[in-house]
Amino acid sequence: MADTDIICISPVDGRELVRRPIMSEAAIDAAITSAREAQKSWRNTTIGERASKVSAFLDALLAMNQEVVPEIAQQMGRPVRYGGEFRGVEERARYMIGIAEKSLRPIPADDEKPGFRRMIKREPVGLVLVIAPWNYPYLTAINTIVPALMAGNAVLLKHASQTVLAGERFQMAMDRSGMPKGLFQNFHLSHDQTSRILGNGLVDHCNFTGSVSGGRSIERAAAGTFTSLGLELGGKDPAYVREDANLDHAIENLVDGAFFNSGQCCCGIERIYVHEKHYDRFVEGAVDLVNKYVLGNPLDEATTLGPMAHKRFADLVREQNAEAVAKGAKAHIDAKKFAADVGNTAYLAPQVLTNVDHSMSVMREESFGPTVGIMKVKGDEEAIRLMNDSPYGLSAAIWTSEVDAAETIGEKLETGTVFMNRCDYLDPALAWTGVKDTGRGASLSRLAYESLTRPKSYHLRQI
Repeated sequence: MADTDIICISPVDGRELVRRPIMSEAAIDAAITSAREAQKSWRNTTIGERASKVSAFLDALLAMNQEVVPEIAQQMGRPVRYGGEFRGVEERARYMIGIAEKSLRPIPADDEKPGFRRMIKREPVGLVLVIAPWNYPYLTAINTIVPALMAGNAVLLKHASQTVLAGERFQMAMDRSGMPKGLFQNFHLSHDQTSRILGNGLVDHCNFTGSVSGGRSIERAAAGTFTSLGLELGGKDPAYVREDANLDHAIENLVDGAFFNSGQCCCGIERIYVHEKHYDRFVEGAVDLVNKYVLGNPLDEATTLGPMAHKRFADLVREQNAEAVAKGAKAHIDAKKFAADVGNTAYLAPQVLTNVDHSMSVMREESFGPTVGIMKVKGDEEAIRLMNDSPYGLSAAIWTSEVDAAETIGEKLETGTVFMNRCDYLDPALAWTGVKDTGRGASLSRLAYESLTRPKSYHLRQI
C-alpha cells in the first residue's frame, strides 16, 4: 500500500476502516477538464431543469439513510440512536432549491430610464471546490453543493479522510440521479494536491469548513489566483442565561447543545454565562443531566455519547480540563462513572467545569469536545464582555423571555448568528457566517447564491 493512501481509523475500536489511493495528477487534470466541459452545458439549462436533477440527487441520497447511519458511527463516532443527518440535509437542500428561481432572477436598476434596459444578472462562477469536514459530513457539504449546482456551477468534493465514505455516497447519489457526467466529482486528494489545485487557479471558488490553521493554509494556497473563498473555521460559541430565562428549558437545551455529537459541533455551546440568580440551580441541573449520558460504542442503541472522532481530539480536551483544574476550576463529573473512558482512547467522559475564568484555555480556545465551562455573571454588561472575549465568532445564544432584549444584546455581540432560547441549529433561510477567526463568506439563504455567482451588468440602449 502506498504511503499516500487516504486512511480512516475508526474511533470505535482503533482499527483501519477505509483505505483509498489518492488520485494521480493526470486523473485530477482530466477530471477538472471534464467538469469544465459539463458546466458549459449545465449553465445553459433552466433553473427548473436543474431543480429536477438536484431533487433527484437528493432523493437518491436520502434513500441511503439506513446504510449511512452506521457508516457515520464507524467513521466518526456519532451514536446510531440519533438517526444520522438527513432530516437537516433535506430541509436545507429543499429550501435552497425552492429559493433558487427568486434568488437568481435579474435585478432591475432602481430607477427607470426611457430608452434603456438596465439590469444585473447572476452568472455561475464556474467550478466550485468543496472541502468538507468530518463532524457533520453530509450537512456541511450540502450547504454548498446544492446551491452551487442550482446556480449553474460544476462541483468538486474533497471530503475529510475521517469520513471518506461520505464523499463516495455523494457521488453514488449523483450518478443514480442521472446528473450530467463530470458535473459533480468526488476527489480523493492529499493536502499537497489540494494546494496545487488552488495554487494553479484550477477552480473558481473554494468553500472550506475546518480549523483556523486549515483556513490559513487554504488562503496561502490560493493567494494571487483571485479564487474566491468561503471559510467556516473555528468556534467557541457562548450562551447567556439571563435573570428572566426559563431555567428548565435553558438547562435541557444547553446541555444538549454542549454535548450532542460529543461536543463536535461547529456551533456547539462551549461556554455558558449564567445570571447569579440562577447560577446554583443551573449548575445542579446541568450536572444531573450530564451524569445521565451513556458513553459507549456508537453502534449500540443504548449509547448517548460516542467516542470522539480521533484519540488526538480527546487528548486535547483532556489537556484543557486538566489545565483548568490545575488553575482552580472544579470538575463536577467523575470520569470513573463512565467506564468506556480508560484515559488513552477516543472515548472521553463528559465534563462540567465551574470556578473557571478566561485565563483558562477551556474558556477561550476551541475544545470541540464534551466539556463546558460555566461562569456566574451579574448581568447583561458583564455577559456581553465575556461573550465577546474570544478570537472566534460563529454563533451566540441568549436565554431570555424578552425578544427585544435578545435583539439589543445581539447587536453588541461579535458573532455571525444570534439565537434566542435555542442553539446549535442552522436555519436555511438565514445566512450561515462568522466573524473574526471563524472565517468569512456566507452559506445558505439567498446570500449563498451571491457567493456562488458573479454579477454581470446589462446597459442596453435603444436607438
